[in-house]
Amino acid sequence: MRLTLTRTKRWGARAGHFGILAAFVAFTAFPFYWMLITTFKSTLDLVNTANNPFIFNSAPTLDNLRVLLFDTQYLRWILNTLLVGFLVVIITLLLAVPAGYSLARLSGRWGKQLAIGIFLTYLIPPTILFIPFSRIVGALGLQDSLWSLVLVYPSFTVPFCSWLMMGFFKAVPHDIEEAAMMDGLSRFGAFLKVVVPLSSAGILTVVIFTLTLVMQEFIYALTFITSSSQYTVSVGVPTFLVRGDVYFWGSLMGACLIVSIPIAVLYNFFVDRFVAGFTVGAVK
Repeated sequence: MRLTLTRTKRWGARAGHFGILAAFVAFTAFPFYWMLITTFKSTLDLVNTANNPFIFNSAPTLDNLRVLLFDTQYLRWILNTLLVGFLVVIITLLLAVPAGYSLARLSGRWGKQLAIGIFLTYLIPPTILFIPFSRIVGALGLQDSLWSLVLVYPSFTVPFCSWLMMGFFKAVPHDIEEAAMMDGLSRFGAFLKVVVPLSSAGILTVVIFTLTLVMQEFIYALTFITSSSQYTVSVGVPTFLVRGDVYFWGSLMGACLIVSIPIAVLYNFFVDRFVAGFTVGAVK
């Protein structure tokens, strides 16, 4: 009797876990399903309120993708976004990684205060900075240029990523560096050959965070860019697919789906390292 009760409890616990997991998977996967089905729905199917919104009530169509790919400069916007993202990632890594290492090795009260000060700069709302930034961009002659975004975006990626990398470098024991220097490496050599490889999870976190931020940033891209050929995805899609009170829902969902799938795959493959990058140092 006891054995049967134990088995019943075990199967009940498993069923409960499976149910919670299934509900979570359905909740997280639903936006992708909604974007996918809306992308291939016809306009009449979308606007008819009598239709079931979760299924195809009429034959699927590729017209929404045709509008997106051929009636707009969507592919150009993706290339612009990738170019800006690549350059901002390089700049962020070149500045944040050495800064984070310096802050991690700078002991005493000044080191902590400087780290807090750098992080606090990230908390400044971007909406109050675009006016002074626009004056700087105008003085440099970078209006309507992707270089304006490359110049501005590191102003809020570098502070946060420096603080993030500082936590990772603090988790690397000093003894490893000292052993490497005893073997003949300089401090810079030990940093490149020992500390940086051990902090690969933090570096990957910086890359993912920076790319995600560049792809979703709207205010600066809207302020500094005026030519449609220079738009990024976050500005080009709502500008050309929302005309007054007319929303091209199928094309909008197609644009979101194409951009979100690579990001979701990237997060899925490196989720362990990404979570480790944000939680390092929380538990010692």
